[in-house]
Amino acid sequence: MDEPIRVILVDDQQLVRAGFALVIDSQSDMRVVGQAGDGAQALRLIGAEPADIVLMDVRMPNMDGLAATEEMACVQTPGPVPKIVMLTTFDLDEYVLHAIKAGASGFLLKDAPPEEMLAAIRAVHSGDAVIAPSSTRRLLEHVARSIPDAPADPHAFDDLTEREREVLVLMARGLANGEIATELFVAEATVKSHVGRVLAKLGARDRVQAVVCAYENGLVRPGE
Repeated sequence: MDEPIRVILVDDQQLVRAGFALVIDSQSDMRVVGQAGDGAQALRLIGAEPADIVLMDVRMPNMDGLAATEEMACVQTPGPVPKIVMLTTFDLDEYVLHAIKAGASGFLLKDAPPEEMLAAIRAVHSGDAVIAPSSTRRLLEHVARSIPDAPADPHAFDDLTEREREVLVLMARGLANGEIATELFVAEATVKSHVGRVLAKLGARDRVQAVVCAYENGLVRPGE
């Protein structure tokens, strides 16, 4: 049996953490290995406790989730650096964009139902998909509207094949690998290969960063 996904919860509200912990620990493939009430506590915990995923609230006292995410690059961890999923709400779209650029691998609406939270943890842990429930697809578009109108790089996607561009566009619309496979009438394994090549060619850390690149350079625009 595979090792369970190790999760650290970071939120200044103890009741919120308790609720998340109850849901996560009810799953056979994941467990909560630590909790923190602000970003500074989180960094100390991440430096001491091996973890795979950090669920990080945006707004917290002392040090917020954005600052903690940015500081992660300077933290010596006892294992691989955990992936960060930011907890946010629709009215924090500009913070989500900031968080992704700071190093977050995904984002989740704070009031999402438990099954979406569990799916988000598994998706980000596997690296297989941008979190893609319908609510997050709307959030992706909402975030895209906050991207400044900077000059697009006309050569940003020169190295991508036509099929790889198609895959990136569908990724930017929030589709998971299986949905992209259905859309393009190909095998899911083929999509995974395309996604891997897209990330490598763009120098993107993960799918979320590739999606931001697609919006920033005009390959996809909000509302399309």
